Amino acid sequence: MILVTTEYITGKELEMLGMVKGSTIQSRNLGKDITQGLKSLVGGELKSYAEMMNEARALATKRMVEEAGALHADGIVAIRFASSSVMQGAAEVIAYGTAVKFR
Repeated sequence: MILVTTEYITGKELEMLGMVKGSTIQSRNLGKDITQGLKSLVGGELKSYAEMMNEARALATKRMVEEAGALHADGIVAIRFASSSVMQGAAEVIAYGTAVKFR
């Protein structure tokens, strides 16, 4: 399956099948939260949070691809990601785009 952020796939004529999405809500690990809190006092990258968000994006993308697969899509165009805090210590990541079939 081809995944792109553009609204087209070069050399392909597309039939739009509809919007597909995938999401996940991730919470922080209390132990890591304490160490990352201390890290924020001195500055620098919060690697544990970066890893958590990378994993969340990957899972949201996987779920979006599964939804497109159920539509027998050949690809997904116009992919976007969004995140939001849903409660103290938890964030939602959503991936969405338009499932397409090649003509």
